[in-house]
Amino acid sequence: MALSDRIPYQAQIDRPKLALPGGKKLAVWVILNVEEWRIENPMPRTVLSPPMGQPLLPDIPNWSWHEYGMRAGFWRQFKALTDRKMPATLAINANVCNSYPRVASAALEAGFEFMGHGFVQGPMHKVENQADAIKRSVETISKFSGKPPRSWESPGLTETEETLDLLRLNGIEYVADWVIDDLPQDIATPHGTITTIPYSVETNDIVIHALQHLPSEQFLKRCTDQFDRLYLEGASNARIMAISIHPYITGVPHRIKYLEALLDYVLGHDGVALMTASEIGDWYRAAMAKN
Repeated sequence: MALSDRIPYQAQIDRPKLALPGGKKLAVWVILNVEEWRIENPMPRTVLSPPMGQPLLPDIPNWSWHEYGMRAGFWRQFKALTDRKMPATLAINANVCNSYPRVASAALEAGFEFMGHGFVQGPMHKVENQADAIKRSVETISKFSGKPPRSWESPGLTETEETLDLLRLNGIEYVADWVIDDLPQDIATPHGTITTIPYSVETNDIVIHALQHLPSEQFLKRCTDQFDRLYLEGASNARIMAISIHPYITGVPHRIKYLEALLDYVLGHDGVALMTASEIGDWYRAAMAKN
């Protein structure tokens, strides 16, 4: 059985009509990704190619690119969200609780939802013992935040054949790796149901700036265009929009104003439900139970 067979095809136009809380048209969730890049390892992404084309370790310039985000960029994004009282989902490499406690503590005090995001940054396929890594991630976040995470976004959205089963075994109910629709969908595992939460590889600052190398203002344009269409469609059935941000991308000085403008644009619409990952998942399960 192929992994994709576990999530059968559903045409969006055939999905049941669901009502968001308060009769809203569009649920928006903001995912702030905080990660640990180990300086002794190859970097997950690079902004500078190595001199003479030969990869070098330690890779100080590319490690620093990300580290700037944790030291400076995060705090700009944190202020943008908390000044506006925006609910946020913190997709966190669990070891950030140990390596960057100042960041994790601020998010906890602000009431952000802690979403599992691996132990340190790297694809699930390369994790030596995936079962142990997921278990340690859940335990580390639980100990730090006082409650176990209910949601998960794998680093780079990567999964192996066993990831979903291991996540559900460790208490994860909601997963953001499956970017397949604007509504959640249930996936069966031997340990119970796990539900997808609509994420995005489009309204995602990594894709827009680090991969497609688009100008700073394009983040705002793409996200508002996406928002406008989903808001329009939300008049006939509920829609979910994800805004995925990283401190070293939209937390930098020349991009932060576009994130701030986007948040203000979202807040300027009455038909928006601001939610976190688990709030969306809980809403979906309750709404489907009524159908």
